[in-house]
Amino acid sequence: MNNSPTLDDGTSEGHDSSLSFNECWNLLAAATIGRLGLVVDDHPEIFPVNYVLFDRHIVFRSSPGRKLWGAMASRPGVLEIDGYDAATTEAWSVVARGETILMTDPDETAKVDALGLEPWQPGPKDNYIRLVPRALTGRRFKVNPPDLWTTKTNDARRASFE
Repeated sequence: MNNSPTLDDGTSEGHDSSLSFNECWNLLAAATIGRLGLVVDDHPEIFPVNYVLFDRHIVFRSSPGRKLWGAMASRPGVLEIDGYDAATTEAWSVVARGETILMTDPDETAKVDALGLEPWQPGPKDNYIRLVPRALTGRRFKVNPPDLWTTKTNDARRASFE
């Protein structure tokens, strides 16, 4: 995906519509959970994280371990979020790519705490890590109607057609 907005308005069926920077940022701001990709021990790892936006960065917390080691290795990271709107039968995806940096300033971490960044998983998560986006891309697309006879009853697409 490129960083520039598309000229395609996405109204014709079957076509993706690229999201603008602001649309991507607004979707990131509305969500709280994503999948963080890092290189750990020379191979990619995916970690579910809850996050907040702070100072145009994506911030999450971590305990010591693979996620923290990967983030501290000064390698690039990526965060991906996605969603589905049953009312419009559209899905969307946003990807933020950039550097991961350990936050050590207590004033900054206090401000992040004030935004409600609390660990979901039990145990101490005393390390604050920021992903500094260098590229932010996204797309929105129409989802095919489900075949009601073979689609699982809990599939979000099914509810929009019943």
